[in-house]
Amino acid sequence: MRNYNSVKRILVTGGAGFLGSHLCERLLNEGHEVICLDNFYTGRKENIAHLRDNPYFEILRHDICFPLYVEVDQIYNLACPASPIHYQFDPVQTTKTSVIGAINMLGLAKRLKIKVLQASTSEVYGDPRVHPQPETYWGNVNPIGFRACYDEGKRCAETLFFDYHRQHNLRIKVARIFNTSGPRMHPNDGRVVSNFIMQALRGEDLTVYGDGSQTRSFCYVDDLIDGLVKLMNSPDDFTGPVNLGNPAEFSILELAEKVIELTGSKSKITFKELPADDPRQRQPDIRLAKEKLGWEPTVSMEEGLKKTIEYFRSFVEGDRK
Repeated sequence: MRNYNSVKRILVTGGAGFLGSHLCERLLNEGHEVICLDNFYTGRKENIAHLRDNPYFEILRHDICFPLYVEVDQIYNLACPASPIHYQFDPVQTTKTSVIGAINMLGLAKRLKIKVLQASTSEVYGDPRVHPQPETYWGNVNPIGFRACYDEGKRCAETLFFDYHRQHNLRIKVARIFNTSGPRMHPNDGRVVSNFIMQALRGEDLTVYGDGSQTRSFCYVDDLIDGLVKLMNSPDDFTGPVNLGNPAEFSILELAEKVIELTGSKSKITFKELPADDPRQRQPDIRLAKEKLGWEPTVSMEEGLKKTIEYFRSFVEGDRK
């Protein structure tokens, strides 16, 4: 397909996941061919069921910890469980997915001489001592903690990407993704937005860990996908890493109160002990994304929450039938 026309054959690893399924949909809508690769550990067939009849869409069940031989024009590497409840269930496999998976995707890109994008994470900053977090900040990560399989796995993947770039002149892109929410999130993934919405819709107490003063910044999925596509299509001399997220900062307690308001729930808020190594604050500095990609979020937290709540209502209504 390379150099034939503007249509590309694009590999999306983790393509049946929350972000991956939205990315596959976006790329198909742009007229490209898409190979959705997933081992379905956390990815769900429901996320991509509406795409299966598209003749330009292909599903491949595969684990990126094993070599892959396909012919494509670009690679988006999104494969890795991203919520603590999933990545801590099998921490060794989580590290393997980040590190060995990155090696395999980099090797494929090297063989094909194509561009490859790594979906990294704001977790590379750990529990930050610099706020908001710019890309120049090296982070404050516990390398032996319960979250390290994900945090350090993603940090190592970034190292590999830049070593392949320097040693083999590979064209790379690295995105550091901050908290993102929207339709197709797993209702039981243990992340704060899905937890709060499901608890509120079921009339259960919303569980806040710590005193709720810790902060997060929530980006709507459509904005995030737009950032990934713009990064992939940016000039080759811009590798990143670049922060992609919404710089509007909210406390966890504010989020809980907003979810109760938007759902019309009578739920109350309860407090539990803060998990180990849970970041106290998280807010992206997106000046680099604005400068290099002309990108910034356009969907407010409240607007994004409303769309996400409507999606989750179907699960609660299904439970009641």
